[in-house]
This record gives sequence, C-alpha cells and structure tokens, in this order.
Amino acid sequence: MPELCSSQTRQSRLQVPLQKLKNAYRGFTIQRFINEDRLPHLLFYGPPGTGKTSTILACAKRLYKDKELNSMVLELNASDDRGIDSVRGPILNFASTRTIFKKGFKIVILDEADAMTQDAQNALRRVIEKFTENTRFCLICNYLSKIIPALQSRCTRFRFGPLTTEQMIPRLEFVIQEEKVNISPDGLKAVLTLSNGDMRRSLNILQSTNMAYDKVTEDTVYTCTGHPLKSDIANILDWMLNKDFTTAYRNIIELKTLKGLALHDILTEVHTFVHRVDLPPSIRIHLLIKMADIEYRLASGTSEKIQLSSLIAAFQVARDMVVAEA
Repeated sequence: MPELCSSQTRQSRLQVPLQKLKNAYRGFTIQRFINEDRLPHLLFYGPPGTGKTSTILACAKRLYKDKELNSMVLELNASDDRGIDSVRGPILNFASTRTIFKKGFKIVILDEADAMTQDAQNALRRVIEKFTENTRFCLICNYLSKIIPALQSRCTRFRFGPLTTEQMIPRLEFVIQEEKVNISPDGLKAVLTLSNGDMRRSLNILQSTNMAYDKVTEDTVYTCTGHPLKSDIANILDWMLNKDFTTAYRNIIELKTLKGLALHDILTEVHTFVHRVDLPPSIRIHLLIKMADIEYRLASGTSEKIQLSSLIAAFQVARDMVVAEA
C-alpha cells in the first residue's frame, strides 16, 4: 500500500505541471497565430466550462475593434438552427461576402458543433474549402468523436482539459471580492471540489449558494447543490457494511428522502471511497464492476430503489468476502 500511495502522489504531482505546460503551449500557439495574422481554421474541444468560447471571443476582440465585431464575426450556438439549411443560409451568406474597407478575414464561430447533423457537417466541408481566402471557421464542441473526420482534418485542433484548482482560485477570489460574498475556506474548497474543473459550474454554485444562504460554507454548498455530505456518505457506508440488509436499505431510503439525494451522486462518492480504502484486489474489482453496472442501469432509466438494493447487496457480499479471507 505505501508503494501505491507514493505512485499516486507522484502521478498527481506530474499532472498539474503537465496541464500547465499544455495550457501555456496552447496559449502561445494561438497568440502567435494572431500576431502573425495567420489564423487557421480551429477546432476547440473538451469538457464544458473550460474556456473554449471565451478563448475564441478573446481572439476576435484582439483582431477587430469593437465596432467591427458585428460585421466580422458570426457566432452560432446550439439554440440556433443547426441543420443543413443553416449552413446553406446564414453561414454561406456570411462567408461568401467579402470585406470592403478592411483587409484580412472574417470569423465564423460554431459553438456546440457536435450538435450539428451529419448532413450539415458534410455541407460545411465544402463551405470551408470554398471560402478559406476570406473566412476562418472555429468549431467548438464537447465530444470530438461527434465531428466527422473530414471536418477535423480541415482544422487545427486544441483540447481544453478541466481547469486545475490553481487556475480557478484567482478568478473565484476576484468574484468573491467584487460581489462581497461571505464565504469560509471550507466553502471555497467545496465549490472547487463539486465543480470538477468547470469554471462556469463553480460560479453557478457560488452564486446559488450565496443567494440561498447568508454564508457560503461546506454544508450550505453541499445542501444547495443536493450533493451528499461527507458525513452522509460515512453513514451510508457504515450501514451497508455493518448493518443487515433491511436496516441499511431503510436507513438509506430515509436519508435520501430527507435530504433529496440522488443515487448517482451517492455512487460517485462511494466510488471515491473504494479507491481510497486498502481493500484486497479481488474485492475492489468486485465492487467496481457492480457499481459500473449500477451506474449504467441508472443511466438507462431504471428504478433507483432497485439499484440501491443492488448497491447494498454488493457491499454486503464484499463484507462477507473480507470475513471469509480473514
């Protein structure tokens, strides 16, 4: 176990500098594109709230003056029509018109491009090729696999990973100071933990908790988001491992009803627990397989009560396996 811990520690130490290096490289590359006025077609992909749209809008503001933005930048998102008619209509019209009073190119920003239909993406291929001389396209998506390979090959790709704590804290502290939010250190830590590297989500959690409570603390953050507290997870684990099936099931149902907890959130926290505790490999594998099956069935829309029964049963079987091995 000490070897495993030291390996995990080394890995976590390497991940943060590596992410910073990737972010610095990405920023340097895009900055150089702008400085040399040689911006290619771009494809930004990665999880939500990591700065994809903000990056291309910042690029547009560097390239054009405020009064030029409306005429030089076309931004479309998932709330707009994303079918083939959109490509043949506003996108084609915007890309085909040349700038008279300004040299350079215009920018078409297609946010959430993975929501575009296959026909629309196929039609966009030809538009990109035909109007490359005076128009640059920036596709933004969460899932790269939903963009057809022909579009991927026409763009320079940049992956935006989840933000690190060091990247999020300065902005959160700025917002806290400007909005005069009454927040405790554990409250800030809870906001960062629940956001999972999503800056937009962290600001939403901070805002909603501040509006609902006088002070943003760990308890108020978890209560506002409906996420189970660490003490709740400790109780759930204690019941599953130390009580009989009927008692554990009844206690967890009462807790879920009282606090409005979702089984998916409980499952996420329990999964973290399984990785932290020193369990025999066979038992850990057994639990992980069972929890993966439960999460899959929950995503398919099955009954939470039935899946809760399955979760309790998995832990009680694991308990019996530990006793048998001892």
